[in-house]
Amino acid sequence: MDVEVVTKKRMMLFSGSSYPELAREVADHLGIPLGEVKLAEFANGELYARFAESVRGADVYVMQSHVSIPDGMSINDFIIEQLIMLDALKRASAKRTVAVVPFYGYSRSDKKARAREAIAARMIADMYESVGVDRIMSVDLHTGQIQGFFHDPFDHLTAMPLLETWIKENTAPEDRVIVSPDAGRVRLTEKFAGYLGSPIAILHKRRDPDQHNVSETLDVIGDVEGRTAILIDDMIDTAGTICGAAKLLKERGAERVIACATHPLFSGPAAERLENSVIEKVVVTNTIPIPEQRRSDKLVVLSIAPILASALRAVFEDTSVSEIFRGENV
Repeated sequence: MDVEVVTKKRMMLFSGSSYPELAREVADHLGIPLGEVKLAEFANGELYARFAESVRGADVYVMQSHVSIPDGMSINDFIIEQLIMLDALKRASAKRTVAVVPFYGYSRSDKKARAREAIAARMIADMYESVGVDRIMSVDLHTGQIQGFFHDPFDHLTAMPLLETWIKENTAPEDRVIVSPDAGRVRLTEKFAGYLGSPIAILHKRRDPDQHNVSETLDVIGDVEGRTAILIDDMIDTAGTICGAAKLLKERGAERVIACATHPLFSGPAAERLENSVIEKVVVTNTIPIPEQRRSDKLVVLSIAPILASALRAVFEDTSVSEIFRGENV
């Protein structure tokens, strides 16, 4: 008599060393334990990874944000560490490997803006595909075209529902104006404004092509006088742009200025700039760990863990990811 063998699907979640707290929070939402993995560094700086439990036949998710830790490992270390983990999983016969990257490093290098530049975002994509990853998952890419750098499925999640809900609960509808910090964020701003039923304004910004993180906000297109101006961006790095934009909005008559972004990089002088700026609140998510010395009373941190957990569960169960986002294109 033939006996039918039923193989039960198994989901496992592991974390790299950049942000295990977020991975633990996601695991709690999923109701599964965070997997055990030994991560180490040799004296010469080389990285090592070995999984402490069997992964054979499992759907395995490896979470790692591409960040730099003050007085610790760099963004480059964390990228390599995740790649080593993914390679180890393939060699250990995991059925499917998924790279979960809440913040995708080098995303600003998505095209050649000038001669003899690299397209580093594409290079990073090639590195992930070289270790045989089956799927990539990330949140609010700097530019959506990065999805096209991968041949494998890419789940582009968004923190928009979190930020929109906070705005809706903490500002008056008749006072709001949603502000794009530059021309590149207009589509994102229109999405926010459409959901909230608010008008938009656009800032005209000029960048110095020879210097990174240096820009000048020149003018405001739209009516902000007497309103609560809500600046929307995907990331806050050194905060020079957003603080300069907030100052100009105040000069043009804005009653309040609130800054919203998914990724709080907060590099260099960012924390001091935000603290000393006219910005009333800085609303971000926890895709990136924020050291205590970079926090302030202005900061509001919303957890991205429920969205990540819902997306991981949908992928594992082969159901729709887009239903999580009210029809957003993810």
